Amino acid sequence: MVALLPRQMYRVELEDLSRVVAHVSDRRKKDFLRLLPGDQVEVELSPLDLTRGRVVAKGNRQQGEGRR
Repeated sequence: MVALLPRQMYRVELEDLSRVVAHVSDRRKKDFLRLLPGDQVEVELSPLDLTRGRVVAKGNRQQGEGRR
């Protein structure tokens, strides 16, 4: 994840270095998923608009970044 945007949206950089705007899925909102820049996330892309997506899972933070 690259950046936090207003209205609980996130800018996410994919493995192919393209960037999409994503929101957290409703199931993850119930789990109080907290995302910070630098977190690795799993994203489902919209079949209609490949610049939009949904965060479905959170991975580990990238190495070299500490908590702030």
